[in-house]
Amino acid sequence: MQLGDSLNFDMNGQMLDHATPGSYTLCLVRIEKVHLSHKRLELEGARYALHFLGALPYEDPQKSVEMIRITPKKKVLRITVARQEVVKPHKARKKQQAKTPAVNAAALPDTTAKPDAKTADVKTTDGKTTDSPAVAAQTLRRALDRILAPSLDDRMLASLPDDWQLYYAAQRSGRPFEPAGLLAASALHPRARLLKIMDPPSNPIAQANGIAGRALYRVVIEPSGKPGRIAIVRPIGFGLDENAVAAIRAASFQPAESAGHPAAEALDLAILFRIYSQRTSALATGDKSKPAPTAANPSTPTGATLPGPYSVEKPQP
Repeated sequence: MQLGDSLNFDMNGQMLDHATPGSYTLCLVRIEKVHLSHKRLELEGARYALHFLGALPYEDPQKSVEMIRITPKKKVLRITVARQEVVKPHKARKKQQAKTPAVNAAALPDTTAKPDAKTADVKTTDGKTTDSPAVAAQTLRRALDRILAPSLDDRMLASLPDDWQLYYAAQRSGRPFEPAGLLAASALHPRARLLKIMDPPSNPIAQANGIAGRALYRVVIEPSGKPGRIAIVRPIGFGLDENAVAAIRAASFQPAESAGHPAAEALDLAILFRIYSQRTSALATGDKSKPAPTAANPSTPTGATLPGPYSVEKPQP
């Protein structure tokens, strides 16, 4: 899954550029135009992001997620795939020359010479040319199959991180992730707890689209106090869940105990992602020089206390 407005691939579907990898929730593509030539395939469209609306595993995922266009209106996402070049085999070229009118012998090509790369047949070692249009078409189909997935199929799921695989496994079963082999809560004293406050960052795409809210994650705290498996229980999308999982990995925990010995326990952690905006800074700082919310703009928070998902601009370190 790669970010960027221009993605270039070779004829085998391998990325040619050093594009920035990103969450699959930022990599939905809607193709709007197709340009096909004998050298390349160009796809033009727009990139979309997934925004989850707080559904739990037993709720209908089709009604709890929306796609939001993140490619600006005056820009396009362009995907270019190189094609295997179709050339005529050397023997066919000689037959074609035999049918042409006689010309000065000195002007004729040397047919005893070794054929160059452009006239070589399908057995060339570089594989960049073929004498079969069917082979070239099959090569292009394989490349597109490597680059794009028509839906969230089994192969696509297998390429996702473990935390997303656990989420979609819960969607299929209708039950949240339940790690096996853990003791009952009644056998644990004290219980596991968080020692270090987590502060996962937002990202510019989420901020530009006003994506904020609470997400929920289930993490197994190992006897060592380190986080083990992490499952996304209630995602938010827009690449924010990856930030949350990374923050959980970096957090410090005190493990649970059973009969005086450390024991593993699963914790549910709710993480709030905020919108950092100057719209709300006047409320927090009392700075009257900054625009205050008005009744004409109902989307702007009102009142002296900042509501949950909104906050002032994050202070610089």
